[in-house]
Amino acid sequence: MTSNDEESSQSLSSNVNFDTMSIDDLHEYIADMTTEIEKVKLIIKKKLAAQDTADSFFKK
Repeated sequence: MTSNDEESSQSLSSNVNFDTMSIDDLHEYIADMTTEIEKVKLIIKKKLAAQDTADSFFKK
């Protein structure tokens, strides 16, 4: 993880005050985080595919 990745992941939860959020706000927050998780999963999948391609290229 790069320093930018660490900073952005820390900022996602450290700036949120759950105590002041309504139940509806918390549900919306969960929905937003679920969307972010799906985006990250797609990025991981693409990176793994690129890594597999590179590995197979250099093994020849």
